[in-house]
Parts: sequence; structure tokens; C-alpha cells
Amino acid sequence: MLINPSIIGTILPIMDGSEGVDEIAKSVRDARKQAGITQRDLADLSGVSERTIRAIETGTGNPSMAAVIAAARVLGLRVEVR
Repeated sequence: MLINPSIIGTILPIMDGSEGVDEIAKSVRDARKQAGITQRDLADLSGVSERTIRAIETGTGNPSMAAVIAAARVLGLRVEVR
């Protein structure tokens, strides 16, 4: 299910270093808020735990790439490795 079709095509770059993590965290958080859904909603829609969504949005922990991609897809974001 795609939540926010207005941001389709927005790219989340996966890069070395904390800048990439910070950019992904901000992009996912901003897209979720723009979509008007909670972290729990995003977790349910993307098939990951709410704790994992918090980790993605804060750039903490070690969420799997599959979890990041699942959350991004729900929000209409695309993940690209650079």
C-alpha cells in the first residue's frame, strides 16, 4: 500500500557515514508525518515493528535494509545505493 503518492520518486541515498543515515531518518520521518500516519501505522503497513520504525527515524540501532526499504516503499520513497 502506498501512502503518499505526492513524493513518489524521492530518493533515499544509502551512503557510507552518518550523513546517509541522517538523511534517510529525516526523509522517512518527514514523509510519515506528511502522510499523517503514526509510527505504529507505518510499522503495520510495512510489516516491521514500531521499534524498528523508531530506529529508522532516529538513525539509531541497526535496522535491516529490508526494513528500511519496506518502510520507504509504503511512503512512496525509493532507496538507492550510492
